[in-house]
Formats: sequence, C-alpha cells, structure tokens
Amino acid sequence: VQLQASGGGLAQAGGSLRLSCAASGRTISSYAMGWFRQAPGKEREFVGAISRSTGITSLADSVKGRFTISRDNAKNTVYLQMNSLKPEDTAVYYCAAKYTRVVTTTVTQYDYWGQGTQVTVSS
Repeated sequence: VQLQASGGGLAQAGGSLRLSCAASGRTISSYAMGWFRQAPGKEREFVGAISRSTGITSLADSVKGRFTISRDNAKNTVYLQMNSLKPEDTAVYYCAAKYTRVVTTTVTQYDYWGQGTQVTVSS
C-alpha cells in the first residue's frame, strides 16, 4: 500500500485544516488507518485511528473534541479534520495503515506509512 498525505499548511490558532491520505496499490477497506504526528525534537505520537469496516475511531486525549477521523473506502482515502487548532498542533502529520480489523494506536504496529505533511499553527 502506498500512502500520500496532503492538506497541510499554515493556519492561525482557532482555524481548521483537513488532511487527506490517499492510498494506492491496494484497497484500504481491509486496513485500519491511523494518523500520527511528530514535532521537532519529539517522538512520533498517536493522533487518531479508525477501524477498517465498522468505523470505530480512537483519538488522542489532546485532540478529542477538536479533531475527527473518517474514511471513504470507495475513494480509498482517509481524512483528518482538524478544528480549533492550537500552536501545539504544529508538527509533520503522517498517515499509516495496518492490515487488521481493530483500531491500533501504537506507532510500531503499523505496516505502511505516508511521507508526511507539515502543519504549522501560528498564535
């Protein structure tokens, strides 16, 4: 599975961005999908994940109530809607895929990764 993340950019605090992760090579309907982020000097951290078919989601506490993860299997795409952005959301955001039916939140459990898209939030 090849993953291509897009939609990053510069936003003001309180603003919104929607990230997309387009997959190719295989249909993502058999994959749990996740979003992670990595700020300079920090480890990559979990942001959100969605199961492959039931749409069950999991979000990090730091983004609950602000971010939403969704998927469109027909378009082979996963989305991360980010609202009420904060400067601490600034990071490179990565999408990832794992061949499993359950929601997976651990970086090391994912099999495929996209190249990342930069999100910068100004105060």
